Amino acid sequence: MQQFIRETGVVMPLDRANVDTDQIIPKQYLKSIKRTGFGVNLFDDWRYLDPGEPDTDHGTRRINPDFILNEPRYREAKILLARDNFGCGSSREHAPWAILEYGFRAVIAPSFADIFFNNSFKNGLLPLVLEASLVEALFARTQGAETYTLTIDLAAQTLVGADGWQATFAIDAFRKTCLLEGLDEIGLTLKDADAIRAYEARRRSEAPWLFRG
Repeated sequence: MQQFIRETGVVMPLDRANVDTDQIIPKQYLKSIKRTGFGVNLFDDWRYLDPGEPDTDHGTRRINPDFILNEPRYREAKILLARDNFGCGSSREHAPWAILEYGFRAVIAPSFADIFFNNSFKNGLLPLVLEASLVEALFARTQGAETYTLTIDLAAQTLVGADGWQATFAIDAFRKTCLLEGLDEIGLTLKDADAIRAYEARRRSEAPWLFRG
């Protein structure tokens, strides 16, 4: 899993509440579990004027010029700003996969759906909960500039805007450590690989009948 330490990037404001996982990555793209290939279909129904399927040549599809992600100024954005209850709907780990592969490293919102929130941490995407007033302040700043750049410092738990705006945020200590070290659940387990091997060797010696056959 990719580490998240400090990220500076353009903020893309998605001024919508209750963005569900089928809007983030539609159901027809869930056939693969490779964790790659989903970025091109992020917000697929909003992003394209033509319907798409997994075997579609997406380069031939008509782009929706009215969807904010298609504006040239946001094509390299790294921070997604949203409204309440982001990631609601059905459970699908493909949602954070698509967001990450497109290039976003963090999503800022007043609240998140629980499953999306948990899946994000497990994949190296930072779901950052901010008070509604702070989210509103960020939306105002994105509207007042061609692009608005923000720095997220996870270790310090701070946000600093290009215009000097600052805020702090809270985060669970365990999840913070996992992001800083780039450790998912498998990575955490492998940190104890020597102890696991020692236990297995001891059990094989103590109860060899369990290992027959």
